[in-house]
Amino acid sequence: MNDQSAAKPRGGVLTWALWGAAAIGVAAVVYIIGQSASKPPAQAPAAVPTASATHDVAKKLEHPADGKPAPAYAFVDAGGKKVTAADFKGKIVVMNLWATWCAPCKIEMPTLATLAKTYAGKPVEVVAVSIDKPEAVDGAKAFIAQNAPLAFYNDPEAKLPWALQPAANGMPTTVILGKDGLERGRISGEADWAGPGAKAVIDKLLAES
Repeated sequence: MNDQSAAKPRGGVLTWALWGAAAIGVAAVVYIIGQSASKPPAQAPAAVPTASATHDVAKKLEHPADGKPAPAYAFVDAGGKKVTAADFKGKIVVMNLWATWCAPCKIEMPTLATLAKTYAGKPVEVVAVSIDKPEAVDGAKAFIAQNAPLAFYNDPEAKLPWALQPAANGMPTTVILGKDGLERGRISGEADWAGPGAKAVIDKLLAES
């Protein structure tokens, strides 16, 4: 009888211990669910700028020499004839300095071709001037031929970037000239000349002239 009496309390204690553990487990689960429900959702990562936004002409346009005349330095056309920026006076000129060894230059060139097509028949001239050396001219000509209606121009001595005031800050550099031949802005680096930003800039200059 003493053995049975002693066994009962031990069983009761064990039972209560198991029930207590179960209750604690349930409470923990409820707490975790409650915390998850009340926790604010994680914020979405910041949007990465698209290529068009990054290279928007209107946003990248600089005015380091606004109102200054274009350099009188001469480059040559596909036939070897000397040309200066003054030869395009009376038109809005988008003068792009580029080279075949410049990857961003080649990436943006099709957008310059699109710009030229957009303003065909209007007083807008896209003048892409290669600064490739004579041994690379054939490759430069072939590349421009793939980007009609752009014409080929070359500065074999690569002095035009330095003739700008201030000098060009790397390749590509694009200078925008008004009908009066004065610089109205410039862009250093690649830009999307087929986008709405470029059209807004050119249309504004056309409206002013």
